[in-house]
Amino acid sequence: MDKLLATTVFESLASGVRLDIYRLLVKAGPQGLVAGEIGSALAVPPTNLSFHLKALAHAQLVSAVQEGRYQRYCANLALMQQLIVYLTAECCAGHPEQCFEACLEPLCA
Repeated sequence: MDKLLATTVFESLASGVRLDIYRLLVKAGPQGLVAGEIGSALAVPPTNLSFHLKALAHAQLVSAVQEGRYQRYCANLALMQQLIVYLTAECCAGHPEQCFEACLEPLCA
């Protein structure tokens, strides 16, 4: 992952609605949800939902598959894993396994 993609992902998730959508899709798992289900679950009107889903797709956080007249959206979990690796790659001077053990201590809370 490069810095440009990382900042694009963060910018997209800086919206509370988009963060809620992404978390809902993570919860739904690999089968994802159709746009109407997302809108109903989060009480987001279709026009607003379309705007937010487009932004998430642009950031590569979600993918969409056409199912008849509906779009099914799924979270891109691989991208989020790449982001976590990118953020922690230099942790503890290049030894992230040490950092994760240290962060289990109450002092990190």
